[in-house]
Amino acid sequence: MTAAAGRAVPATMRAAVQRGPRQLAVEEVPVPVPGPGQLLVRVLAVGTCGSDVHFYEHGELGGFRADGPLILGHEPSGVIVATGPGSTRRSLNERVSIEPGTCCGRCEQCRAGRYNLCPAMHFYAVPGQADGAFAEYVLAHEDFVHPVPDGVSDEAAALLEPLSVAVWACRKARVAPGDRVLVTGAGPIGLVALQSARAFGAQEVVVSDVNPHRLALARELGATEVVNVAERPLAEAGFAPDVLLECSGSGAATTEAVHQVARAGRVVLVGMGGDEVTLPLARLQNYELEVTGTFRYARTWPTALALVTSGTVDLDRLVTHRYGLADAERALTAGAREPDAVKAVVLPQK
Repeated sequence: MTAAAGRAVPATMRAAVQRGPRQLAVEEVPVPVPGPGQLLVRVLAVGTCGSDVHFYEHGELGGFRADGPLILGHEPSGVIVATGPGSTRRSLNERVSIEPGTCCGRCEQCRAGRYNLCPAMHFYAVPGQADGAFAEYVLAHEDFVHPVPDGVSDEAAALLEPLSVAVWACRKARVAPGDRVLVTGAGPIGLVALQSARAFGAQEVVVSDVNPHRLALARELGATEVVNVAERPLAEAGFAPDVLLECSGSGAATTEAVHQVARAGRVVLVGMGGDEVTLPLARLQNYELEVTGTFRYARTWPTALALVTSGTVDLDRLVTHRYGLADAERALTAGAREPDAVKAVVLPQK
């Protein structure tokens, strides 16, 4: 292992370790040692995600169950402090955003460029795959770290991960100039989906939610209209989108929104809620609607970084709460406690 000069890599580090539902505490654990092609990154910022919250509250998500200790967090940025054998693509002391998964590179999906569907994927904070980044240091493969310029904050560099989710959704939806887009759910994913759709050329983007604060932020970030569905049904908005980006994860919201999609429209299911959702089959057939899911992303970081560096997408505006590593549990519960919370970020070095 080659380490950066001027800063010795310690033998142990602090990490927020979950040992059961709602059982999370900071512990002293060994600093991982980078293997061939790997890098050791000192974590500077980690965004909290809805999947982290779900694992924290229930200990399981999407068929994955945390039967042992687990470190959450899969939206990290940091600085490279050590390299493993054979690592040549990145430099020590380089500030990076981390794509939090490593694929096999050999299977049919990887060879086709769909490495997000690799059956051998090792993704951060997924039980049985890899620990996450609620820690002072984390391992990353050199093929999946992306240098960031000085003008991009540590927090924005971390949030390139959720932005990548939105970029991938817009690609799947084939959002194009002139499109009319409906985004259901004004959480962090919905807000970056809104900005991404505008960047892809959407003429109109309507955002629906039940949280007035988040809807106000959506308007600030470029929504042409917002709909508080707690006050009036989506149908009363009179908006027939070409594209639906469903980011709420709510079955009821999904069903209601699909009923609004125009003929030959495209529906992309982004949010994760229940395991099943009811879709109006007659509407799908009579209108020839396309419906697809999304699973993470592939080859999105260069586009996401370009959107941020150009100022087209504002990620810093999403950060409403910041916590040190000792308060990771508060970061995970901020959304439930604070009505104005949008994105909570953990700063492991604090």
